[in-house]
Amino acid sequence: MTQDLGGRSIAQLSVLLQSGALDPRALAEWTLGRILDHADQAIFTSVTPERAIREAEASHERLSSGGSLGLLDGIPVAWKDLFAIKGLPTTAGSTVLKSHPAASEDAAVVAALAKAGMVSVGRVNMSEFAFSGLGLNPHHGTPRNPCSRDVERIPGGSSSGSGVAVAAGLVPVSIGTDTGGSIRIPAALNGIVGYKATRGRYSMHGVFPLAKSLDSLGPLCRTVQDAVWTDAAMRGLPASEVRRGDLEGLSIVVPSDVVFDGAEDGVVSAFEEALLRLERAGAWVRRQAFPAFTHIFEIMAAHGPLVTAEAFALHRSRLEGADAGLMDRRVVARARLGEKIELSDYIAVLAARERLIAEVSASIGPSEIIAYPTVPHVAPATAQLEADDALFVEMNGRTLRNTSIGNFLDWCGVSLPCGTGEAGMPVGLLLSALPHHDTHLLSVALAAENVVRAGCREV
Repeated sequence: MTQDLGGRSIAQLSVLLQSGALDPRALAEWTLGRILDHADQAIFTSVTPERAIREAEASHERLSSGGSLGLLDGIPVAWKDLFAIKGLPTTAGSTVLKSHPAASEDAAVVAALAKAGMVSVGRVNMSEFAFSGLGLNPHHGTPRNPCSRDVERIPGGSSSGSGVAVAAGLVPVSIGTDTGGSIRIPAALNGIVGYKATRGRYSMHGVFPLAKSLDSLGPLCRTVQDAVWTDAAMRGLPASEVRRGDLEGLSIVVPSDVVFDGAEDGVVSAFEEALLRLERAGAWVRRQAFPAFTHIFEIMAAHGPLVTAEAFALHRSRLEGADAGLMDRRVVARARLGEKIELSDYIAVLAARERLIAEVSASIGPSEIIAYPTVPHVAPATAQLEADDALFVEMNGRTLRNTSIGNFLDWCGVSLPCGTGEAGMPVGLLLSALPHHDTHLLSVALAAENVVRAGCREV
């Protein structure tokens, strides 16, 4: 095939497939070839050519006979390395699970997208056990941020391979998980769209966990429309109920606490310019203090983070045995901090979380959208973080700070590219909504996307 299909959205590929201008078999073969020939072999942890060709052949038969399953029929998809795929062990970006039994069935959302006709091409890299916002992986290598024009920069994590696979044009969509920002961070740092659903919107069956109180799922893709279609299919729906909203009269709330602390000038400038464009398009912007944001971090400092407590409980036997020597030293060090968290501390955090969710929800109108920078900095260079563990810890906390607020408060969120900062690297604008207001959030994101992205250069 001579046609370059890299960087196409789901919508663009769907037009070609549904019209017969592109055969799903040719698209699958092109995608597999592009993955195998790509200069960065740290993006994928495993490729599934047999499955991809089989699913593409079935799609070809359906489309040829007029029996399309819908707009996603024949579209390639990649999976973060913690989704169960039948016939493969689920390794979660680690080597300690590689000898575990192969999955006997697909994860529920993998099966749901297969029923929509999507073609699974493989699994992508991630921070080991999803326990970092930076995306470094000492076992499979760290995917390179394709937006960088100077030095190698981090992809963001923990869904690092998902962000890079889409930004590099290998697949139009990859499904990730988000416990403290793991979808929205790589989306922001790689200049693409990332949608974190409200926890519980999709089945978690067959998904290797990190912290069940916080874990959520969602797609990383090129457009909000792509996210909307994928969201519906992940829930087993034949079509989405989301309709494009209206920016006229939309109320956008910009927090004045925490989220701009220490933010790079370029990030703040790109965010504020996008905000001005939204105002010119008819949105109303108001600034509001959220003391709860400060309280969240005070509570975690006093009692320990939920994610650390639950990750330690999950991995305790590994951390106490020989497996610890085979794991990323930074993941081990962070997870072991959970040993210091007492049951009373854990219960105190859960109680405070319930109180703060109610407090913040009462201070925001049900149709209001919260907006702030997804990450307060652009993607930093990889080498310095590989070499300096203290810098790694500091940067990891800074990178996760803004997005983790939404996980603690159980918000849904969409990160949109809004411009560039230092070294021409992408900046993300995060739109968030109250728990279970996903339909409204996606509706607003559809309306806002072109306005927000007006200052971006394409990756």
